[in-house]
Amino acid sequence: MRIIAGKFRSLQLATVSGMEVRPTMDRVRESLFSIISDHIPDALVLDLYSGSGALGLEALSRGARAVHFVESGRRVVPVLRKNVEKFPGIDATVHPLPVEKVLPRLAALRLKFDLVFLDPPYRKNLVPETLERLIGLGLPAEKGRIIAEHEVRFQPPREIGNWFRIDIRTYGDTALSIYSPLAG
Repeated sequence: MRIIAGKFRSLQLATVSGMEVRPTMDRVRESLFSIISDHIPDALVLDLYSGSGALGLEALSRGARAVHFVESGRRVVPVLRKNVEKFPGIDATVHPLPVEKVLPRLAALRLKFDLVFLDPPYRKNLVPETLERLIGLGLPAEKGRIIAEHEVRFQPPREIGNWFRIDIRTYGDTALSIYSPLAG
C-alpha cells in the first residue's frame, strides 16, 4: 500500500497481515480524496479505527494540518506508529485506545475536526453508534465532513442529530457514506 498523491506521494506504508485490518483500497482512497479535496487543506483530521493510518496519512500528504489516529489493535498500533514515523515534520498523534475511550478525551480538549474518517471492523455494526458519539460530543467542525466506510449491504442512518448523509458511493463490496451538517 502506498500514498497516492501529495507531498509524500508513492511512500510505501506497512500493513498488518491477516484479517485484523482491512486497508482501504487505493482506488477507493483515490475516489474519496477527489470527492473531499476542497476540505483537506489545513484540516484537522480524526482517523477512527485507523489501522495502518492510510486515510489520515493520505490527508496529511495532501495538505491537512494535523491528524489524530485512534486504533486499539495490539498488533496494529506498532504498524501505525511505524507508518507515522515515515512522515517527517507532520503533526500526528496516535491514541492506542478504544474509540469510545478517546472520543470523550478529545471533546474535553474542545477539538473540532474538519474531517473524520470512520472505518470500523465490518460486521460489528459500529457506524451508527460511533456517529452518535461523535456528533453527540460535538467533535465534528461546523462545516466538517464525516466519511464512514462500510459494507455495501449495510445502510448506515441517513440522519443523526443535525448531520445528514449527503452522498453514498459504492466500490465493489465497499461503500462510503459522507455526512455533512444540514446547514452546511
